[in-house]
Order: sequence, then C-alpha cells, then structure tokens
Amino acid sequence: MPDATSIAEVTTIAAPIAMNVWNSISDFVIILVMVLVFVMFSRYVGRGPFVGVILSFYTAYALYIAFPYMGFLPTAPAITAVAAHAGLYLGLVAVFYIIMRRVVVSDFLYIGSLGLILLSFAAAAFLIALAYQLFDISTVYRFTPAINMLFAPKEYFFWWFLAPTVGLFIFAK
Repeated sequence: MPDATSIAEVTTIAAPIAMNVWNSISDFVIILVMVLVFVMFSRYVGRGPFVGVILSFYTAYALYIAFPYMGFLPTAPAITAVAAHAGLYLGLVAVFYIIMRRVVVSDFLYIGSLGLILLSFAAAAFLIALAYQLFDISTVYRFTPAINMLFAPKEYFFWWFLAPTVGLFIFAK
C-alpha cells in the first residue's frame, strides 16, 4: 500500500499536468464549437448567407474601428468592458448581415464540405484574433500559451484577418 508521501509526490507532479491538458482541451473545444456553429449555420441557412456572415465581419470591423463614441463604453470591470465592445461589434455584424443577405448573397454559390469546414475554421480564427486584438479577451479568459502564440501577436492579426477572404477566393465557386 502506498504511503502518504508517495501519494503527495504523485499529486504534485500529476496535478499541473492534468490542469494543462484540461486547459488545452477546453481551448480546443472553444474553437471546435465555433467551427461547428458556423458549419451548422451554413448547412441550415445555406452557403450564400454564410458568405454574408463572413463579409459582415469585415464591414462591421470597418465601422467598429471608426466608431466615434468608444469613450461612452465602460472600461471597468473587465468582463463588462469586453461584453460592451463585443456587443457593439456583434450588433454591427447583425446589421450588416441583414444588409448582405438582402443585397449580395447568390443562390448559385457552391462550397464543398471540406471548403466549408476550412472556411468555418478561418472565420472562427478571425473572431478569436479579433477578440485578442480589439476586445482584450485576455483580461477575462486565459488561453493556453499555444493559443496565445497563434492569436496574441499583433503581427499575426493581419494573416488571421486575411484568412476568410482567401478561403472565400479559393473555395467559393
């Protein structure tokens, strides 16, 4: 039968490893859920409206950056500030999605299943990068260092910003 000191040693070694694995899995689940939401949306509503959502991310970003009343949004506590900024951005996305759905979306658009999954991943990655750069999500939720390395640097934001556009250029026919 193991003694108490050997159990304590195993616990002090295993606990940080288990927590690191759990954090990595939870970050992966966050990305996976976002990808699944986009895939299910495009399957339920259609490929054309899905393209409208992606395009509305860009138009909402342009208006969000130029929004003149940022000083009126709360800055503390951190969760309230992130929620206010994200709510403003999502509200702009909703408005532009309605416009895009009425004006731009074609019924003759084809995106294959693999392309749809990759576009969904690019859209999810764009939103995570946006959360890092615009909303400072790191004050509310701590991602693992691997996710931080991908999305936190400002130099990478351009590439995550460009990814859905390149995906649309390649996969939408």
